[in-house]
Amino acid sequence: MDDIRFAVLGTGGIGRRALEVSQAKQGLTPVAACDRHGIAVDHDGLDVDELLAATEGNVASAADRREAADGRAATGESREPQTDGGTATVKQHGEQAGVVASAQARPTETPIADTIAESDAIDAVLIALPNLEHDFIPEVAAEFAAADYKGVLVDVLKRSRVIGLLDERPDAFEESGITFVCGAGATPGFLTGAAALAAQSFVEVEAVDIHWGVGLQSGYEDNRGTVREDIAHLPGYDNESARDLSDDEIEAIVDDHNGVIEFEDMEHADDVLLERAGICDAADVTVGGVLDVRNDEKPTTTTVTVTGKTFDGERATNTFELGDETSMAANVNGPALGYLKAGVRRNRAGEYGVFGPADLMPGF
Repeated sequence: MDDIRFAVLGTGGIGRRALEVSQAKQGLTPVAACDRHGIAVDHDGLDVDELLAATEGNVASAADRREAADGRAATGESREPQTDGGTATVKQHGEQAGVVASAQARPTETPIADTIAESDAIDAVLIALPNLEHDFIPEVAAEFAAADYKGVLVDVLKRSRVIGLLDERPDAFEESGITFVCGAGATPGFLTGAAALAAQSFVEVEAVDIHWGVGLQSGYEDNRGTVREDIAHLPGYDNESARDLSDDEIEAIVDDHNGVIEFEDMEHADDVLLERAGICDAADVTVGGVLDVRNDEKPTTTTVTVTGKTFDGERATNTFELGDETSMAANVNGPALGYLKAGVRRNRAGEYGVFGPADLMPGF
């Protein structure tokens, strides 16, 4: 495959790590990256090391996030991307903040439009934005389609209901020439694909159970988006209430759980993605996990178990297990970039529309 030129929308934890991981992947050249305040573009390839150094520690306060949201609501402005946890990046380098701290970047108030303007030089776009509003990523994708972008969009969204919003727009993607790979992180994404592969032994899948373990020694401060989105799955919280939590309130929740938070029956899109690929019914999929915000060591081993019946009438369970040494960054960004490559192959073959990770695995 020819070299793939790609852009990253959002330079929070996922976006930054995607740029970092891409340096170890063959055939990938990052040519653009943006956040709410700025955009960096170099058609020959960004200096990733310089960009990461310039944006180290980009975390805004909850007050900045709420002020930005209130401003959009009051003016009716379209929602431009924000980084980790729905926050704008505000690392200060003199008068600069966020991506504009990089020597390769310039300030902008329209990062999505500016990225689209470079689309002739971009084969694929990784949408590394928080989705604490269900229609946010679908609306970002719609902007690319409306601008007749021809290429690949990849996201790492988590919520099941977002898939339905994307599935309402396949005609727009197909007409534009977009191949959209949705839910392409760890879960959904990597583990969805593992379940689809494990299901190949069976003629009928009875149950899929995904149980993950993540250790984040760097804590909430460096992983705001991940922690905030996961808290939205706790009893008594939802996307809206989690989005409005202050940083101090989130730290208090972490303290209440002694840094280790367990999740059950999460609304993760693995269920609808496996159903749309014909693997099993969404109701047969369960997702849960354990997040340790204070230790890098995983609190539990990440596993995917698929139970079903074989063609010769036997009932069995296939288990896929991740090595405890693999980090969240490795398990999210490695697969996301792999799915990006797969999406480019589909796009260059003339296949447009919405694809889930299981759609790119062997058919069931």
